[in-house]
Amino acid sequence: MGFGSMNSGKQQAPMAEINVVPLVDVMLVLLIIFIITAPLLTHSVKIDLPKAESTPNITQPEHIELAIREDGSFFWNGEPVLFDQLPERFAAAVSLDPKTELHIRADKTTQYEYVARAMSIAANAGMARIGFITDPTLAQQ
Repeated sequence: MGFGSMNSGKQQAPMAEINVVPLVDVMLVLLIIFIITAPLLTHSVKIDLPKAESTPNITQPEHIELAIREDGSFFWNGEPVLFDQLPERFAAAVSLDPKTELHIRADKTTQYEYVARAMSIAANAGMARIGFITDPTLAQQ
């Protein structure tokens, strides 16, 4: 076996370097194969979907909007109401429709006590759906 030169008098050391050129060639061939076959692996069928316009049918149950100011004054759907009148009003609303929702709109500086008391009275009257109204434009600032 003769690797190297024709000079047989000198003893040469074995080659300690790895030739990476064949490895790079194989990797480039594999890369080209994957680039060509990758778009063929998608199984989507192109179809023309029909276009239609419709308006959403929103059936929202009756709701009560309770506004609470910073000073503790309450407003039932925009009309001023005393705190002592809330239990009767909630009971009357629940007796008309048990699915009535309560939407609470409170000032950001309102004490939590006012909100918690209103929620407690509503829950005791049988209201199960209680939500808060916020201003989304203020959340982005």
